[in-house]
Amino acid sequence: MQTVDCPSCGAPVGFRSHASVVAVCEYCRATVLKEADAVRDLGKMSEVLEDYSRIQLGTAGSHGGRGFTVIGRIQLRFDAGMWNEWYILFDDGGDGWLGESAGQYVMTTRRELAPGWPAFDAIRIGQQVDIGFGPFVAADKRVARCSGGQGELPFRVGQGWEARVADFRRGPSFATLDYSDAATSADPPMLYAGTAVTLEAMRCQLLRDEEQIKASAGRYRGQVDTLACPSCGTAIRYLPGLAANCVCPACSARVDASSPKVEVLRQGEQVARLPFTLELGATAKISGQEYRVLGAMRREDDEGEAWNEYLMYAPRGPFFWLVETDEGWSRAEVLDDWPAPPLPSQQTVRCAGADYTRTWDYPARVVAAAGAFTWRVAAGDTVQVVEYEHGQNGLSAEYTAEELSWSHSTPVAYDQLRAWFGLAQQAKPEKQPLTGRDIAWKALLWMVGLNAIPLIFNFGTTLAWMLVGIVALFLPLLLAPDK
Repeated sequence: MQTVDCPSCGAPVGFRSHASVVAVCEYCRATVLKEADAVRDLGKMSEVLEDYSRIQLGTAGSHGGRGFTVIGRIQLRFDAGMWNEWYILFDDGGDGWLGESAGQYVMTTRRELAPGWPAFDAIRIGQQVDIGFGPFVAADKRVARCSGGQGELPFRVGQGWEARVADFRRGPSFATLDYSDAATSADPPMLYAGTAVTLEAMRCQLLRDEEQIKASAGRYRGQVDTLACPSCGTAIRYLPGLAANCVCPACSARVDASSPKVEVLRQGEQVARLPFTLELGATAKISGQEYRVLGAMRREDDEGEAWNEYLMYAPRGPFFWLVETDEGWSRAEVLDDWPAPPLPSQQTVRCAGADYTRTWDYPARVVAAAGAFTWRVAAGDTVQVVEYEHGQNGLSAEYTAEELSWSHSTPVAYDQLRAWFGLAQQAKPEKQPLTGRDIAWKALLWMVGLNAIPLIFNFGTTLAWMLVGIVALFLPLLLAPDK
């Protein structure tokens, strides 16, 4: 490990990796550039947003039989959200990146780029690209800006540094083409490849606990806070740092609460209050963890059929959606291991050893949204949805010009939902007592029915007199008040 003096404040700044080019001084936030015979101050680096990540500098684990330690981080923001890139140092001297977005993680390392790579502007979501070790499908294409950093990093980065990246997937495999340093379209990108991972599978240690998070953020991870809508003053419940893109439930204004200055991104349209079955902030006990309804939105297809979706969050559990339709409830989770082939144009795809058949293809538009989300959402947002079925289970591909994602859904019985949320059994309506007129009606109907049986076989003058008698019997009941 190499230690230098910060050129701004004189504090010691350590470089644990020989590949590290810059380090952020933990005392004065200066970005320190390591050169051959000196160090330089590149200016101040913004603090990373306290996003309640369990990872921190010094977190250690094992992946693919190689131990690693987290030594740096950059935080990247794009128009609809943000994500973390954690710089890691393997015990054997190699390095890599642990990407973290909305509770999902991918581990990647630098790879050799094969010929035939696509230009950034030519990449289309859903297209297949051979990046040197088989076909991958383009899943994400972003231009993002660095909003903060800490620790050591392998390249020069500062406030406003721009990243141009495209992500590709195949099953659990993941790859990124990074065009950030490409000055022209002819310059090759850098290739990083790896796989989806979980903190538990990597046996991560030195993760932040609830007390450490509270000490740095002033709140426990997962604790719901409130802010006043800058547009109308209504209180909005949200998770600070983790889900700071909010939609006011009163005026539908989109609010960015991911910085000390809360700003209205766009005034919302006045919409009628929608009847959501689950209230924002409602808690449920699921698999031993306390989940909370973080956000709710109503969507509809091109034929006007509507449904509700509820974003569920637990401090140590994955995000998932509860979907409410006219046919019942289901639980949907975003997939780390994509189906094969991962193209929504296919009639049949295979996932977890089962074949799923394509059933529906339609646009889904957000009618209204309220609460907090891990990305910016607003009424009018539209995605294309392709659904597949295997028995009662389903797969769903949702895509736009910037992103493709796959999710898996399973049905949830209403009794199970009530048990999760502790909802009371719906009372059956009490049976109303019969009125005097009701009793008379029933008696007369029985009399008429019994006397009409012989008339089926005898159609003489008796039938006419019988009809006159029926009118005489029923007319007083029709005119009498109901008591």
